[in-house]
Amino acid sequence: MNVDHYDFNLPEELIAQTPLADRSSSRLLFVNKESGQLDHGHFTDILGQFRPGDTLVLNDTRVIPARLFGVKEDTGAKAEVLLLKNLEGDRWEALVKPGKKLKTGAVIIFSEELRAVIEEEADMGGRTLRFIYQGIFQEILDRLGSMPLPPYIKETLDDRERYQTVYARHEGSAAAPTAGLHFTNELLEQIAAIGVNIAYITLHVGLGTFRPMSVETVEEHVMHAEYFELSQATADLLNEARARGGRIIAVGTTSCRTLETVGRQCQGGPIEACSGWTDIFIYPGYEFTVVNALITNFHLPKSTLVMLVSALAGRELILAAYEEAIKQRYRFFSFGDAMFIY
Repeated sequence: MNVDHYDFNLPEELIAQTPLADRSSSRLLFVNKESGQLDHGHFTDILGQFRPGDTLVLNDTRVIPARLFGVKEDTGAKAEVLLLKNLEGDRWEALVKPGKKLKTGAVIIFSEELRAVIEEEADMGGRTLRFIYQGIFQEILDRLGSMPLPPYIKETLDDRERYQTVYARHEGSAAAPTAGLHFTNELLEQIAAIGVNIAYITLHVGLGTFRPMSVETVEEHVMHAEYFELSQATADLLNEARARGGRIIAVGTTSCRTLETVGRQCQGGPIEACSGWTDIFIYPGYEFTVVNALITNFHLPKSTLVMLVSALAGRELILAAYEEAIKQRYRFFSFGDAMFIY
């Protein structure tokens, strides 16, 4: 399959630059993957789609203030670092700018109390850094770091918490699981009152979110591994839903990828608590083993995320849904509107 088959023209003015004042006031496009019907509504209208016995799965990862700005020690040139993954101790996988000038052995100074040495180089600006600091690293990062908003967002984010879900708990992501940004605590309480079980998984969003596909065919692409955890409590809720015929509804592609990873590991048997790394790549032709429905935002053209939703609903239907969303002036990407594929 050619990557260009997942391309579409998106007017730049439809890329949402700031979050809405009310998280749950975004628009929602309903996509019936069986009939192909498309319906318009607002996010709170999703309450009418839930059934008692459904299980809603949320990713409770928390974004760290992973973007750091400093200077190269020997020249004073500006340097930018985006932390992606803690490898061990004070060593981190990161992206750096400018990549051509930040080579192995270079030292970046962020403040009097924090500096980093580049230990290894990888492709496309990837680096392994070792941090040297005085005090507690996380406290320093909270002071010096900024939220790692995607490059298509040009506006400044005044409130860091607007790039976190209301249920974010476990720090470790370099980007938010943005489909979850639409939920408020009140809306989650209303969903639970219907008789829907709410379950949590953790997947720390990493490098794959920031790297575009650089191949011509879908099958050539290799996903970057990300760490996940699924608890026994969540496994029990998922098994209960499957036994009773309830739907498993993933919130976001990160929850979807985690559930499908676990489903494959269990080989059709009961879901078990587990943790580890996943590089699962879901694209058309994939057969879902766990997820029945998906709440997701609108994604970038030619991205692995467009391919994932196409695997669930079909490429032609997804591209038609995106065309309708553009026609109706939906807001796109991280701070944008959402779709419910059911």
